[in-house]
Amino acid sequence: MAVKKFPVEGSHIMMFARSIADGNEIYYDEDYAASTEPGRVIAPPTFAQSSAQFDPDYFLRPKIGEDWFGSGKEATGIKREAGSGGGGGGGGGLHAEQHFEYHRHIGPGDVLTAEVKPGKTWEKEGKRSGKLVFSETVTEYRDQNGELVITARGVGVRTERPVDQ
Repeated sequence: MAVKKFPVEGSHIMMFARSIADGNEIYYDEDYAASTEPGRVIAPPTFAQSSAQFDPDYFLRPKIGEDWFGSGKEATGIKREAGSGGGGGGGGGLHAEQHFEYHRHIGPGDVLTAEVKPGKTWEKEGKRSGKLVFSETVTEYRDQNGELVITARGVGVRTERPVDQ
């Protein structure tokens, strides 16, 4: 994922907070937020993930006029090609962990960019699926001044083969 421009808007923050059922007033009420330690409206902790909507190549968002593999297993009848992420080697893959390191709060008026870099890779032997390969990706979110504001680390795991029954 590479996001060149992710404008953070107050209404986006409010709708994101509502979508995760977080009623904290710091996410939408300017008067209340002014009385808190940050002193302004801020975004919920996982809000940076919504930057994917500003990535033109984000694979989980369908492109208008193109077939899409859907969010379920072949939900649309379209088969996703092997090696297009998550799986590989005849096994399967999944998103295993997500970590966020905040260097400062983000809020309305910020304009973020996101750059993904490879992280660590390691292996472990699974009991029923053979080798498990873990890989980390590091996404750095910077503000309009180029300052690092969030470091997100995601860990994916893929199996050598399908899990034995």
